[in-house]
Amino acid sequence: MDAKFWSDILHPDISILEKIIRPVIVYIFLVIGLRLAGKRELAQLNPFDLVVLLTLSNTVQNAIIGNDNSVTGGIIGATTLLLVNYIVVRFLFKHEKLDRLVEGASDLLIEAGQIKHDRLKKELITLTELESAAHRQGFATLDEVDRASLEPGGTFSFIGKKPTPEAERHAEVLLRLDQLSAELAAVRAAQT
Repeated sequence: MDAKFWSDILHPDISILEKIIRPVIVYIFLVIGLRLAGKRELAQLNPFDLVVLLTLSNTVQNAIIGNDNSVTGGIIGATTLLLVNYIVVRFLFKHEKLDRLVEGASDLLIEAGQIKHDRLKKELITLTELESAAHRQGFATLDEVDRASLEPGGTFSFIGKKPTPEAERHAEVLLRLDQLSAELAAVRAAQT
């Protein structure tokens, strides 16, 4: 292996400053773009969303690395992205209002057991997709859900319905009847 080989691998074809600025610009664009696209892009990927995200990464690749295919250039670009993300996350952690502006707020999809169809429509989430998310969290049907929300990070949160006091009393009475039946059966068995 000659010196040209190592030079091609390790020597960036563009300036290091440009290598740092390019990923920062693309990072800012993608954060804003994904924020404007909505939480659905992060919530669950249907085949169309997956294709968009995969091609998006390929589309911005050249914007990040330029005409540079060197290992050093790739490491500088990746390090810049990781460093910018580290700084942004720490900064937003300390500035809660700005974090809410960037991240957005959770969106209530089911409240008091009632599905908010207007919110589903706003987030472009079908009833089938909502049911699938509920199934993944252990709910057999949406009828079991008291509250559901789409969180800023794109995850779904579900809270199950709590039994009414009447339902709890009914279950308690049935349990006591089962216990009494078992005791009565034991007494009858002992007498024979």
